[in-house]
Amino acid sequence: MPNPAINTPSKIRILLVDDHIVLRMGLAMAANDAPDMQVVGEAENGEDAVKVYQACRPDVVVLDARMPKHSGLETIEMLKSQFGSPRILVFSNYASGEEALQAFQAGALGFVVKDMPLERLLEGIRRVYQGDQYIPPEIAARMSRRVVSQLSKREYEVLSLVAKGYSNKEIASELDLTEGTVKVHLTNILSKLNVSDRTKAVVAAVKRGILHIE
Repeated sequence: MPNPAINTPSKIRILLVDDHIVLRMGLAMAANDAPDMQVVGEAENGEDAVKVYQACRPDVVVLDARMPKHSGLETIEMLKSQFGSPRILVFSNYASGEEALQAFQAGALGFVVKDMPLERLLEGIRRVYQGDQYIPPEIAARMSRRVVSQLSKREYEVLSLVAKGYSNKEIASELDLTEGTVKVHLTNILSKLNVSDRTKAVVAAVKRGILHIE
C-alpha cells in the first residue's frame, strides 16, 4: 500500500503578527482552512515576532503595519537584521500609496489591505512564498502616483531609456550626460522603486503603471 505521506506537497508555514487577537484568530482559521497553508506561530508585537520567528522559522510573515511597541516597518527591519531576507506580506488597515511604498522600501514583498477580499490575502501569501512581489492593482495605482511624484524628470527619462534597452553609454549620449551621472540616476531609481537591478526596475515600473511599453 502506498505511503500517503509520499509526494504530499509541504504547506506554506505562516507567522501572523497583529495586536488584535480576534483578527489573528480569523486569519489563522482562514489560512489553516486553505489546503496549502499552515499557521505555525502568532505574535502581537514586533518584539514577540522576532522571538516567534526564531522558534518556528516560518516561510511567510503576515505583518500588521501599525502595532504597539514597534511599528510594522520597525519590525521588518528587526526581522531583516536578524534573519536575512524573510518573506513578509504587510496586512494593513490603510490603503495609502505612501504606506505601501514605505513597506516595500523597508523590505516587504507584498501589501494587502484588510478590507480586501480574503482571497487577495491568500493569493498574496502564495506569491510572497514564491519570492514574488504582490501588489493589488488598486495599491499599485496609488503607489505609482506616489513614486512618479518622487522620481525627478531626469530619472524618469533615464528609466524610459532603460526600458528601451539603452546601455548607460547610450543613455548618456542621448541625454547629454556623463556615464557617471547616469549611474547616479540609476542608483536613485533602484532605491525609489525598491529593486536591485535595472531589469527589475523596468518590470516594477510597468506593473505600477509608471511606464508603458509600446
